[in-house]
Amino acid sequence: MAPLVYCVSMTHPPLPAGPTVGRLGLESGKLGMWLFLVSEVMFFAGLLSAYIVVRAAHPAWPGSDGHLSVPVGTINTLILICSSMTMALAVGAADRQDARQLRLFLAATITLGLVFLGVKAFEYQAKFHHGIGPHTNIFWSCYFVLTGVHGLHVLIGALANGWVLARTRGDRFWATQRHLVELSGLYWHFVDIVWIFLFPMLYLI
Repeated sequence: MAPLVYCVSMTHPPLPAGPTVGRLGLESGKLGMWLFLVSEVMFFAGLLSAYIVVRAAHPAWPGSDGHLSVPVGTINTLILICSSMTMALAVGAADRQDARQLRLFLAATITLGLVFLGVKAFEYQAKFHHGIGPHTNIFWSCYFVLTGVHGLHVLIGALANGWVLARTRGDRFWATQRHLVELSGLYWHFVDIVWIFLFPMLYLI
């Protein structure tokens, strides 16, 4: 009987109690997310550095056609700041194992992210309506590239939060996957911080 039990235990090992902790004392998932965010920081640092160099070479920047709506940009900034708050509240709810609050704040974060994208789509549509696009001049090329890449990251963050939200209804979530909320939260806060840099560089300065 003992050999049979041993074979069964080897075939079906017990589920882990939580995320794996590596040699550095960090959870493997969190370490992987931090390394990924470092690569993202370098990516956006390269884009912003190129923008600064291009702008320095054009004293008349952004030119007569380079007007952006500061009120619209401000509204979108406030939307993302609010989404960071709801994301932080979602992480706190996960720590308390409050399923209802967690789902509420995750849904709010996703909604705010989609509203941000909707406002950005409205801006794009208005520019296209007036014949302004990435081909218009160097300023608009930079604008559409920077905001487009950032918007893609917002969409990815919203999808990631939606995936986590869906998993909260599974039986294994609270036992082994609760840390996913914190990981998606790290990514979401990073996306918000990037916009904090983009907004003044494109709209104010």
